[in-house]
Amino acid sequence: MVTPSGRARVIVGVQPGQPDAVVENAAVFATRFGAELVCVYVDVGRYLVDESADGTIMSLPFDPDLPDLAAEAFDSDLAEHLASVLNGRGVDWSTRVIAGDPARALAHLADTLDAAMIVIGTREATLLAGLQEFFGGSVAVHLAHHQHRPVVVIPLAPVVWGGPEPWGGASVTPADSD
Repeated sequence: MVTPSGRARVIVGVQPGQPDAVVENAAVFATRFGAELVCVYVDVGRYLVDESADGTIMSLPFDPDLPDLAAEAFDSDLAEHLASVLNGRGVDWSTRVIAGDPARALAHLADTLDAAMIVIGTREATLLAGLQEFFGGSVAVHLAHHQHRPVVVIPLAPVVWGGPEPWGGASVTPADSD
């Protein structure tokens, strides 16, 4: 759970267009733990070919017709956005690109870095997100059931008790959840 410099690490899953609340909350955890925040983008269109001891990877696209661009480089627009969110918060942070299934890749990197925790956001409550979760499953659920470190899930579109559920189900009241 500590870096060679003796600092813990907190991993946060990031992606373009993601609400800032995920990274902001992860920064709060990292600050409270005196940890480095590692912002990780998982490229689901690529697969792992080789990995160094520090978790740096070499990957290739699943589609052999796609050119093998330098995909291991972190997206510069996303890095710039993260800098605008994190700079001035007093947290040391870095970026990583990993490849493959998000839950497996995040858990593997957490093991490699001996991270204190993994922070991810919930999916937006859209039909497409619902279909993706139905067919691929929830990254949070997969992480919670397949690795040993804490997983912190940041709610992105919470609903109030008594309101309609985002997936179109019946309303839930606090008494229903007991």
